[in-house]
Amino acid sequence: MGRKTIPALVLITMLLIALPPVLSAQQPEPKPLRFEFTPFLGYRTSMSFPVEPHVIGMNPRVVLDASPSYGVSFGMRLKNEDDLVEIRWARQDSYVHAEDITPQPPRQHVILDRFHGDCSHEPYIEDWPSRAKPFVQGSVGATHVSGSTNLNSTRFSFGLGGGTRFYPSRHLGFKIQAEWLPVFADPHVAFIGGSGCLVHVGGTVRSQGEVLSGPLLRF
Repeated sequence: MGRKTIPALVLITMLLIALPPVLSAQQPEPKPLRFEFTPFLGYRTSMSFPVEPHVIGMNPRVVLDASPSYGVSFGMRLKNEDDLVEIRWARQDSYVHAEDITPQPPRQHVILDRFHGDCSHEPYIEDWPSRAKPFVQGSVGATHVSGSTNLNSTRFSFGLGGGTRFYPSRHLGFKIQAEWLPVFADPHVAFIGGSGCLVHVGGTVRSQGEVLSGPLLRF
């Protein structure tokens, strides 16, 4: 092997060592994933409404039973990627019953449909695992209540809550969330009819809690 061959081998070896970092640096970064789709299952607590006119010495009320909920949400991440804006639909299939009312009216089947716009933020937490993203959330929208009789009402509602999103892979994740959900009652709505009378609820803010979880798809 000649003397000129050795420097050539050294040069080739140096190029082979230097090229991989250069090539990797030239590769474009992955495109940010802006959209998220989440089907979920949840559970909502009970919610009670005072009855008008109120009778002194009694506590008549209409109670919405606690029951499961389900729905979907679709959102888009903003430019900073820590903020997510979503549109969410959630349904609760339940029953209402009266308490401290004579005669006792029958239970009535009701469906609550919530249509909310959600805004959530994932704050930076030092030394927190990168695949788990805690978030705080505020939402605003409307709740539509329909029943087996002529019950049909849509009222303003909002929510405050938070949770954690887990991202085991780039495109698939999982969300756990808890939320406080107030709704403004309508004093002109009769929830239950019985014995020739209508039961009207009070025009105050009522609320319930909800926990939900589900897989999420990122794209």
